Amino acid sequence: MNFDIMEVLAAFMVLFAVIDIFGSIPVIIDIKSKTGEIQSGKASLVAFGIMLLFLIIGEPLLGVFGVDISSFAIAGSLVLLLLGLEMVLGQQFFKHDAKVGGSIVPVAFPMIAGAGSITTLLSLKAEFHMANIAIALVLNMVLVFLVLKATRFFERILGPGGLAILQKIFGIILLAIAIRLFLSNTGIQLPNGH
Repeated sequence: MNFDIMEVLAAFMVLFAVIDIFGSIPVIIDIKSKTGEIQSGKASLVAFGIMLLFLIIGEPLLGVFGVDISSFAIAGSLVLLLLGLEMVLGQQFFKHDAKVGGSIVPVAFPMIAGAGSITTLLSLKAEFHMANIAIALVLNMVLVFLVLKATRFFERILGPGGLAILQKIFGIILLAIAIRLFLSNTGIQLPNGH
């Protein structure tokens, strides 16, 4: 095993920025209000399982289905686009099964284990040892679990007014992320406005 604390820290910070669990709090609270409950343990474990699977056999796995990383990212971007539209417009596009709720879709996938984090994991393999990336992933998933567990605390702090404002703001940010993810994987170039 090639354990290197600096590699673990670097991989942790990259994954932390891409997963952006703190930025997802308003989205998670919005989903929780529609589904009744987010099962933090289940969502964290499923997201961890998906990401670990992609870390180990990502590209060959997609190849079995004839899907490349770009197509996978575009599919994830469309789910994020619908989620952002839900938040901004106040319309419901996802019909949540009461038994499953939003713990698996859209929280575990594509919010936590989304196209961005999966693509990042695959690219980290070119720079770091897999063991160090796996440790960084475990640390991120522990943090994700703690944040998901604390959603009621964040709801109390923000209150209904604060939640409504954050929901609209993060809905627009989510729309922008979805559009950027879509454009970068389709090769469409927008004029930069200069």
